[in-house]
Amino acid sequence: MPLRLEKLPDRTPVRMSISLEPDLALALKDYAHLYQQSYGNDEKPETLIPAMLDTFLKSDLGFKRARKKLHSTSQPQGY
Repeated sequence: MPLRLEKLPDRTPVRMSISLEPDLALALKDYAHLYQQSYGNDEKPETLIPAMLDTFLKSDLGFKRARKKLHSTSQPQGY
């Protein structure tokens, strides 16, 4: 009997390291400060960055369309 809930995808975090220009690093630090003022939670910029990237990618309609096309054309036939 199939379950209503599908098998969960792999949720193992992938660690990445990046280098930032000083202006961007300062902007992220300022964003974390404003986040703390808005929500009362003291979060480091590196904690906020994954949510910021996720929000950005989800709101980029051009990316969504291109990504859908990319994955639909790269699927093997009969998949």
